[in-house]
Amino acid sequence: MVSGLAESEVRFVVIGGVAGVAHGSRRVTNDLDICYDPNAENRRRLAARLGRWHACPRGVELSLPFVLDEVTLFRAPMLILRTDEGDLDCFTGVKGVGTYDVVSALSEPVNVGALQFRILSLAALIKAKRAAGRPRDHEALLELEALAKLSA
Repeated sequence: MVSGLAESEVRFVVIGGVAGVAHGSRRVTNDLDICYDPNAENRRRLAARLGRWHACPRGVELSLPFVLDEVTLFRAPMLILRTDEGDLDCFTGVKGVGTYDVVSALSEPVNVGALQFRILSLAALIKAKRAAGRPRDHEALLELEALAKLSA
């Protein structure tokens, strides 16, 4: 999914579990969480890519009508989606961190082969997990905080 988003020139930062894994976490995640730039051109690019992946809301009957376009992305700052490529959660900001601009400023580049993309910094990821406050986030915090101590 990351390479498809990059291929479509979508401006995004990987957040959540995949960012944790990039920082050394051993936790398994089954989805990709991104924070994306909500400007009109980027929403257009993201909507086009999501359309190619047949994205629809997770947990909603497939037979129900759903249009994923720039307007949907504009009106929904958070979308929890199922796609042909896997589960994808799209956000315009991160609780405990801020809007895309702040998230982007607190991100760092990662290279996987020829692919380069950005992930949320470990310190910002820890803030986000604390702010989310779900039980699974509390569990992840233990490992992320240990990784932060090891890298200090």
